[in-house]
Amino acid sequence: MLEDIMNIVVVGHVDHGKSTVIGHLLADTDSLPKGKLDAIRESCKRNSKPFEYAFLLDALKNEQSQGITIDTCRCFFKTEKRRYIIIDAPGHIEFLKNMVTGASRAEAALMVIDASHGVEENTRRHGYYLSMLGIRQIAVLVNKMDLIGYDQNKYETICQEYTAFLKEIGIVPKTFIPVSARVGDNIAAPSAEMPWYQGMTVLQALDSFENIQPSHQLPFRMSVQGVYKFTAGGDSRRIIAGTVDSGVLHTGDEVVFYPSGKHTRVKDFEVFNAAPPAEARADEAVGFTMAEEIYVCRGEIACRAGENAPHVAVRFRANLFWLGREKLRPGKEYHFKCGTQKLPMHLLQVERVINASNLNCEDRQWVEKNEVAVCTFQLASPAAFDTTDKLAATSRFVIVDDYEQSGGGIIVEALEDEDYDRRNIRTGAGAVDEAERRALTGQKGLVVWFTGLSGAGKSTLAARAERQLLAAGVPAFLLDGDTLRTGLCRDLGFSDDDRTENQRRVAEAALLLKQAGHVVLVSTISPMQAHRDYARARIGEDFMEVYVKADLATCQKRDPKKLYQKLAADGIENFTGVDSGYEAPQHPDLVLDTMTESEEYCTGALLEAVAKKRG
Repeated sequence: MLEDIMNIVVVGHVDHGKSTVIGHLLADTDSLPKGKLDAIRESCKRNSKPFEYAFLLDALKNEQSQGITIDTCRCFFKTEKRRYIIIDAPGHIEFLKNMVTGASRAEAALMVIDASHGVEENTRRHGYYLSMLGIRQIAVLVNKMDLIGYDQNKYETICQEYTAFLKEIGIVPKTFIPVSARVGDNIAAPSAEMPWYQGMTVLQALDSFENIQPSHQLPFRMSVQGVYKFTAGGDSRRIIAGTVDSGVLHTGDEVVFYPSGKHTRVKDFEVFNAAPPAEARADEAVGFTMAEEIYVCRGEIACRAGENAPHVAVRFRANLFWLGREKLRPGKEYHFKCGTQKLPMHLLQVERVINASNLNCEDRQWVEKNEVAVCTFQLASPAAFDTTDKLAATSRFVIVDDYEQSGGGIIVEALEDEDYDRRNIRTGAGAVDEAERRALTGQKGLVVWFTGLSGAGKSTLAARAERQLLAAGVPAFLLDGDTLRTGLCRDLGFSDDDRTENQRRVAEAALLLKQAGHVVLVSTISPMQAHRDYARARIGEDFMEVYVKADLATCQKRDPKKLYQKLAADGIENFTGVDSGYEAPQHPDLVLDTMTESEEYCTGALLEAVAKKRG
């Protein structure tokens, strides 16, 4: 069985013949479905169109009518050495976004140049994009040699010009090959039309590329795409699902999820209608159950314990390409997407802007469409990622601007956050920061985060504490879960994703009030430890987790909001503690047991803890 797999991207200016090159490779290696080639020839004959090998790839009707490739097209073939996944990437300037997407997983590239046109703007731009994506293995195909009468001098002029450009961006091409993809010259067999060329064919050039490192030998990475729960017949499994980016995971392996840092072990792999495998490898879509059940969200990266861990940070430096209609600029919120993570992000600084066509550099704080830049970014919360020198797949990211993918790049360095003043993002220079506000008002903010089952007494204790704090001259504000769900969070339901977003919004609101000097009393069920850990990490040291302890039987008996009564009569889906899980705090700052202690005692203990925490 063939073990090696290589991803190759084919790039070049529009109509320089990329798809034709690939089509000929597929035909010459007998990699087409049976009858495919004859069917395309017959279709062209019926429609009075000349046959083109590109039609093997350009399957979309509008692509054939316009004669340009619009989306990336993946195809597969094999040689005696390895299996290939070849990506045909668009060359038209309006489709550069798709070209970047196509190149994002490639280890090597074929750059196609039309001999009759020579090196064009997009030829240089594509070369620079390959450089930024870390792709160094490149073979340059000077195509359509038949159109220039197989002229050796013109071929060598193109080679010299493009070699000089690639040298400036740190790329030494593996080889230049004169080809005619339409005819098949030097694609899979040497050409009799160019006896002056004694080098490799395209197929030989592909086999000369080296796998940087087999992906299954790299550290394990899998972006969590979804978590699936089962409840029928007492089934309590949680299946963690995603596609493996790199590495191998075995049954029994210890797994660490980042950025949360949670640990568990693989119990079993899950597959449909087949015996479960003992391992999962790179490029496979997998699902596995956990030996110890923990709460994991979409967006985390699963890693194998004992291997090199990813970075977890909120700041990073990146090589960026910008394709958005509007300028990339500081002061605007964007979204960062890496794997399945999606987080708000701001541009901190543009270190330099490079014109990808002529390599001129400019010193300014914005990036125009089709420009390349080195930038630093700040995320709203920690993300897990690798740098491009360690693991390429988990270093690549996309920037979303107003729901459109407008740019992307590779992370080259994770940065410390200690020397960055977060208020520059939120309020701009000159605003009163939290420390100055505290000095002026004498008030120190604090977030008191209550958690417990419905009916445990969270809102009762929070309301009593709010009243007594205000009476003592301490600014206090109650953020009640029910009230928030009628306003700030009224668009959210009770699915896992909606609960996560609900808790994120509550944490952000609490943070703002805390920065204003208030004691913020957050009364929500907050059933998952991961949500409470996120709030603690987001808010910092001025955070106190309070577990209002009462068992389900006690809460059902109290039933102050008649929810348990409604549950018994009509049924309520995703009711915490009944058909939706509740994770009791592992290490709360304070436990208030309302089953054994009075409201007065619990309120007094709470106020004492608040006073001690505020100093």
